[in-house]
Amino acid sequence: MLHDYNIRDNLCDYLESKYGEVRFFEELTIGRSRADIVMVTREAIYGVEIKSDADTYERLKRQVPDYNRFFDYNSLAIGSTHAAHAEEHVPKHWGITSAELINDKMDFYEIRKPIGHGKSKLKAQLRLLWRRELAEIQERNHLHKYSGKSRAFVEDYILKAMPAEDLKKQIIDVLFERDYTIFDK
Repeated sequence: MLHDYNIRDNLCDYLESKYGEVRFFEELTIGRSRADIVMVTREAIYGVEIKSDADTYERLKRQVPDYNRFFDYNSLAIGSTHAAHAEEHVPKHWGITSAELINDKMDFYEIRKPIGHGKSKLKAQLRLLWRRELAEIQERNHLHKYSGKSRAFVEDYILKAMPAEDLKKQIIDVLFERDYTIFDK
């Protein structure tokens, strides 16, 4: 029986070998849900929900709308015991990848590729950024700082001030550059 911790690191290795240059974030809050893995490529933001053999689909119905709002592509990574019924629990645009332990080595099989669904929202993706990262976007684009205003105000300001294509690229760039060493000081 595979558990989340059996799948997670190996899944990241698999995804990195498949997509090339990527950046991973784990356990990010997205609306009322928590994304197991957020994968950022140079073109898009992916959400990956893991349902190990020990998990149920109970929360997935509530998670799907949050994933669709935050991510350009979504995938369900499952333990092989879920392979027969996984398609019943996620929309057709979600990818499905099965994980199985074969000869003490984790093996992944892509049942279905994720398809872009056009439901993701830039406003939601801005929520993935730290406040200092929002400020970096403001600075890069010579926008007013509004340092005394609420986060929601700043997000709306950025959304109105920038073309969507430029903002999307910069959100991805900022996530790629995210530096956790600022907390080491």
